[in-house]
Amino acid sequence: MNESRNAVSIEPSVLIETLEEFLVHAITLERESVERYEELADSMEIHNNPEISELFRKLAHFGELHAAEIEEHAAGMTLQHIPPWEFKWTTPEAPESGLVDEVDYLMDERSALAFALRNEDRGREFYAQVAAGSPNSDVRRLAREFANEEQEHVQLLQNWIGKLSEKAGSRPVDLDPPNVTE
Repeated sequence: MNESRNAVSIEPSVLIETLEEFLVHAITLERESVERYEELADSMEIHNNPEISELFRKLAHFGELHAAEIEEHAAGMTLQHIPPWEFKWTTPEAPESGLVDEVDYLMDERSALAFALRNEDRGREFYAQVAAGSPNSDVRRLAREFANEEQEHVQLLQNWIGKLSEKAGSRPVDLDPPNVTE
């Protein structure tokens, strides 16, 4: 796997300076994560991989809960729209969305959880970098809180992976593989 594609960085010239801007980033990060997990759940369902579909739906639900919590922080604030190209993360998409090419329709539970773990770790890193670099004390405080929550998610996924049986690492058999005519 290309590690540089998974890295998150914030350049000093693009630091998040206001609480409103930070909350737009955080809400978008979580909402895009939910959307990706729902898309993946639908794909797994179509490809007759119901266990992983259910797992991705569960992860989407957790993301919904976290997004709602962040939206509560924004209650009463006027949040500005940020065009996608102006978000201050360097991953191709929001840090917790993951890359579509990291997913395989025959993935097993271990692979799906590892995908989610990478996403949560990128989210944690994004929040930690905002906490370390923002000139705004409110942004730093809330970013540290979100980074700690993401660390809890990372730990939860690591524990979940640690409890998997050996069977969880076996790929399902594709009884009707895709065929490409050339």
